[in-house]
Amino acid sequence: MTNQEGAATFEFIADRAVLDFVATVADRGTTHLEKLRVPGDVARWVQQSGILHDALQVTDEQLTHTRAVREAIFGLITALIDRGHPLPTDRELVNGVATRPRPVSRLTATGQVRRTGDLDAALAVLAADCIDLFDGRDRNLLSWCADPTCTRPFIDRSRGRRRRWCDMKGCGDRAKAVAYRQRHRTTKVGT
Repeated sequence: MTNQEGAATFEFIADRAVLDFVATVADRGTTHLEKLRVPGDVARWVQQSGILHDALQVTDEQLTHTRAVREAIFGLITALIDRGHPLPTDRELVNGVATRPRPVSRLTATGQVRRTGDLDAALAVLAADCIDLFDGRDRNLLSWCADPTCTRPFIDRSRGRRRRWCDMKGCGDRAKAVAYRQRHRTTKVGT
């Protein structure tokens, strides 16, 4: 998705920044829609996520590094959900990024919290969030979206763990529409 200026738009629906971060590539394995196409996309994602409040200046080299970190995180999350073994290279990269200094939080005169730092600080937050999934309470709540083209992980906090879609407004609505059309085609053919 892009806005009128052609910039990527981002969704923050996963309740965990790291899961929204890996979703900056949509439809992995099919269209592989890259949403971090230019350095400004990274700066916009970080600011929109709320990890940092100040605008970042991101270089092409930092864009490449950010994508590499995202893919390593995706590899670790995939291993966690699918009960596989993380690749050592993914684990080492994420562990290394997580050791970087985190954003600095300050309380303003108006009672607002402002978080400042650089791109490394933002990536450190995401890497630490990924690591926390391996030991945190959400570990056993991770699932893949049931939409066959969606490759977005989500946390299923529903009663009975019956949630199937990363978001009802997108994947869930599409699935309902397909099921509705199939039911009505079957009804018309049968009459």
